[in-house]
Amino acid sequence: MQHGATLWTPGGGHGTTFVGTAPESGGGNCPAVWGDTDNEQPELVVQGWSVGEAMRATCAADSPPAENETVIRIPARMVPLIRQACDAAERASSTPEL
Repeated sequence: MQHGATLWTPGGGHGTTFVGTAPESGGGNCPAVWGDTDNEQPELVVQGWSVGEAMRATCAADSPPAENETVIRIPARMVPLIRQACDAAERASSTPEL
């Protein structure tokens, strides 16, 4: 498993920080997650597989994507990395917990 630093802060000049790729994916061209602090609030950037039209329609029934949004699929084995990225974003956020 590849992984990068997950301690990023808004306005800290760190920009985009690579968090990691899907475990057991074997290298490049695989699901991945980054932290981005080039915005007012930290954000996650996720790379995953494109979903087919049937899944897009299923998801759109609950939450239709805007023109600048897409629906992706990521493997469940990415949960620990996404959790790590979410924890880092929460620590970096200036917004109080809900």
